[in-house]
Amino acid sequence: MPGRSLFRRDSISPRTAIAAVTLGTVALAGGWSVHLRAQSATAPPVQTNARAFDARVRKQAIEAFRQGRETFRFDTFGDEDFWGGQLQLHRAIEGERFGGVGPGISPNTALKLGLKVDVDALPGSVVAKLRAGRIDLDDPATTLLLLKLNAVVGLKGSFSSGQLTSVGITCALCHSTVDNSLAFGVGRRLDGWTNRDLNVGKIIGAAPDLTPFTSLLRVDRATLETVLSSWGPGKFDAEVFLDGKAFNPRQVTDGVVTGTNVSGATLIPNAYGLAGFNQHTWSGAWGTVTYWNAFVAVLEMHGKGRFHDPRLNDSARFPIAAANGFADINKDLSPDDDRVTSKLPDLQFYELALPAPKPVAGRDFDPAAAKRGDDLFSGKAQCNTCHVDPLWTEPGWNLHTPQEIGIDSFEADRAPDGDYKTMNLNGLFVREEGLFMRPANKGRFYHDGRFATLLDVVNHYDTLLRLGLTDQDKHDLIEYLKSLPEE
Repeated sequence: MPGRSLFRRDSISPRTAIAAVTLGTVALAGGWSVHLRAQSATAPPVQTNARAFDARVRKQAIEAFRQGRETFRFDTFGDEDFWGGQLQLHRAIEGERFGGVGPGISPNTALKLGLKVDVDALPGSVVAKLRAGRIDLDDPATTLLLLKLNAVVGLKGSFSSGQLTSVGITCALCHSTVDNSLAFGVGRRLDGWTNRDLNVGKIIGAAPDLTPFTSLLRVDRATLETVLSSWGPGKFDAEVFLDGKAFNPRQVTDGVVTGTNVSGATLIPNAYGLAGFNQHTWSGAWGTVTYWNAFVAVLEMHGKGRFHDPRLNDSARFPIAAANGFADINKDLSPDDDRVTSKLPDLQFYELALPAPKPVAGRDFDPAAAKRGDDLFSGKAQCNTCHVDPLWTEPGWNLHTPQEIGIDSFEADRAPDGDYKTMNLNGLFVREEGLFMRPANKGRFYHDGRFATLLDVVNHYDTLLRLGLTDQDKHDLIEYLKSLPEE
């Protein structure tokens, strides 16, 4: 009974009881082994040996990686019915000369919008002509050729009798770039690297019919275009389609107003180095990798799939989402017609396999300064308090209140729990140096890019936490930050 000793004074002693239990365990084990021997004689095990099981695991891992990569790069989840069927974006791409509207979008225009071209998808003859300057990059016909070759990263065209009939987008549109190995914007894919040049707002704004967005937000086209043009390269506002809050009325840093009516768009995050930690969006408690993949695929890309989050029924916080049933969207969709849900496991597997880029000592950072900065990171600068080595975010609940990080709560308040995520620091040198991006788009840190450089971030925390860092400390700390991930 509760509270009663297991060893009653009027029965056996503790030592005798332990011996009895031990003997009983041995007997039980002996009986169990006999049972197992008997069972093995009649029912063969699922796997005959460890080597065969390991081979099966490897085969499954390789297949998941391949399928996940295919999904990440090329799967539209059926969203061409929205981007082409409703917005008619393909008609703006082809232009009047090819049955669309307007002048069309030439390769040079597309590159200015931040779209990238996968050189490995181009035939050798096309590559040779590009090198020789014998392809007209001001002709929309060339863009149509690139779409036919499936060479435009993240943009997939549908053709019938040689004519572009629709267009869809994939994960790679925002979360891949290229290494510029052939020309700027033309090179080998870098999956997981945010396309910091991509101007999503301008691309959407080019669509002939924006009625689906104006009806959802209950605004006119001019107002919508103002919102879209406010995003700028490398940014997207996923939550405006949930709450309608397009601008932060009062941006505050370290208790000082640093901007008013600032765009509510956030920097598109990298999709590399995601393994091992919890929340993955800038503002807290939206969810992990699989949650965000489902959210984006269904609510933002407009793919054909199920999505469930009852928190979106909160009409005070998410009036647009609540009014349009986003909390349980496509709940009557047949599993056979769901083009998202079955892809989520392999997509997650591929994303978690994407490594953060490694900086090169002497080129991307000063190793001697970085060594000194390492001591500062876990000591005087207190960075390791939250950015825990080697995850560079907290193992566990990696969220903080706006007050804890010294900024306004606008973006945090747009999420269910009102927090910000501790950013993963892997690959910071890419952003600081502006690797494979236009110079104007390099830097920009925090969710809204309010800090232009790593020095601005370090100065912020030096002020907030009263660290007393010297100029030399700051230099060394930044060099260490640029050295992550460490070898």
